[in-house]
Amino acid sequence: MRITIKPGKLNGRVTAPPSKSYAHRMLISAAFTDGQSEISGISSSEDMLATLDCLTALGAECEKTDSRVKIKGIKAGHPDGREIRTAAHLPKFPCRESGSTLRFMIPVALAVCGGGCFTGAPRLIERGIGIYEDLFSDRGISVDKTNNSISVRGKLSAGEYKIRGDVSSQFITGMLFALSLLNEESRIEVLPPVESRAYIDITIDVLKIFGVQVTEEKENLFTIRGGQNYQAGSYRVEGDWSNAAFLYAFNAVGNELEIDGLNEHSIQGDRVCVSCFDQLTGKSAATAEELSIDLSNTPDLGPVLFAAAAALRGGYFTGTRRLRIKESDRAQAMAEELQKFGVQCMVGENEVVVLQSLLRKPEVPLNGHNDHRIVMALSVLASVTGGMIEGAEAVRKSWPEFFEVMKAAGLDAEEQS
Repeated sequence: MRITIKPGKLNGRVTAPPSKSYAHRMLISAAFTDGQSEISGISSSEDMLATLDCLTALGAECEKTDSRVKIKGIKAGHPDGREIRTAAHLPKFPCRESGSTLRFMIPVALAVCGGGCFTGAPRLIERGIGIYEDLFSDRGISVDKTNNSISVRGKLSAGEYKIRGDVSSQFITGMLFALSLLNEESRIEVLPPVESRAYIDITIDVLKIFGVQVTEEKENLFTIRGGQNYQAGSYRVEGDWSNAAFLYAFNAVGNELEIDGLNEHSIQGDRVCVSCFDQLTGKSAATAEELSIDLSNTPDLGPVLFAAAAALRGGYFTGTRRLRIKESDRAQAMAEELQKFGVQCMVGENEVVVLQSLLRKPEVPLNGHNDHRIVMALSVLASVTGGMIEGAEAVRKSWPEFFEVMKAAGLDAEEQS
């Protein structure tokens, strides 16, 4: 899908979408209960549908109506007690393009039913699960990969696990879920440096909501008691600070949106977007030389902050290494697209520099790189200069209604299939 955006001003009240981070975790937790739960605030994004498909494959009964999902949970252990050992009988888990779904569900499948075959888009499979391969290599668990699938076989056992903290926190979350389903106590030691710690905290918070306790014995050493039970109930997903960042970005470049639906005291790490935009707009930084923002704990903010920096005074960003392993190589993708606006962006090993420049309207179409965050970031800049974005349908991954919401706020945008 192409979308053509003309310059203009946005105003009015906009409600942030529900948090993907909380939604994934709440849906998965509900699947482990012995009863029926209702989760409200679930979008119809591709990532949410992927998680629901995988929970169904696991044995949960899921029914989605509008933004509510009813889930009849399963007990820890495969519903009919069989242990799956051959590739022909591995349950299939369709992950689409959702890295969270893939990484959360792999150890869960090992704990519940002895493994599974995980399918997904080529880019998702390409991003890999090297951390799990290393973690399981001496524990009797096999991993087989093709261009479009990853198959794991074996039974996850309780025990002591060490996981690097400088990679995606999704691996740590997956293990917290899986080990909580076992009868014996386990420990996870997260090795420093620990990045994206806020996402680990979200997982522990959701587990607590569902009645499962994780104890941090000392910094980044977690004990998961065995034999715990998830409690069914009715739960609501809070607003998403990651996607709300795009709303704040529109304001940073001169629009006047009132943003609702967010928990100002949320433990979501991307809540720091507010202070980041304050830096970029000059509200909390005296000079451009002081403009340094560390993204090691909030890598998802990278594209939108680069876009805002391009429209404002430029910026210097550190902790950008992990942007290479997202839905696209986000640092390089943004550098390519910013160049079309006349903005020079230098990408290093673990840093990105966006130089202060005069924005101009792109003379060629912008490329969404099949990445929802790239598309939304480019739409912020296109609202200033005008421009056409190809591959705009990527927003379906996390916020399918993004363009409808923004058009209601005054974005002059025309879609073409």
